[in-house]
Amino acid sequence: MTSLIPPDGYQPHTRRSPLTDPWEPLFARPVLGGVQLAVQVREAHCNSRGFAHGGLIAALADNAMGLSAVTTARQTRPEQSGAVTVGLTLDFIDSAQQGEWLEIHPQVLKCGGTLAFVECRVLCGPRIVARGSASFRLL
Repeated sequence: MTSLIPPDGYQPHTRRSPLTDPWEPLFARPVLGGVQLAVQVREAHCNSRGFAHGGLIAALADNAMGLSAVTTARQTRPEQSGAVTVGLTLDFIDSAQQGEWLEIHPQVLKCGGTLAFVECRVLCGPRIVARGSASFRLL
């Protein structure tokens, strides 16, 4: 396992939940209109084949895209309280191995009055591991 030094610009993620607690430490990097997440793949993140489990990737992609939707909504509506996932789709393209850094890079496509649409790329360095899209109901 390589050292736990995250990619440039990432800091410890401050939004915790019971689901993500076992996956800590998670890291976040604010970007224009959103939040990117990163985690170094450890054995606890892996499936029986030894690479990052799709459920981990899906949950982190959902988290990063939802946070980005809310961040974007708050630019025009500071009272925006949150979002819930309406739909989530992921395509798995490659695998992430133990020791690699998994990064989720969301991009908000549209943020309306009640719905937001976001897509993301899940990367290990230059490799695309997965791509995703989601819609969120803004609260």
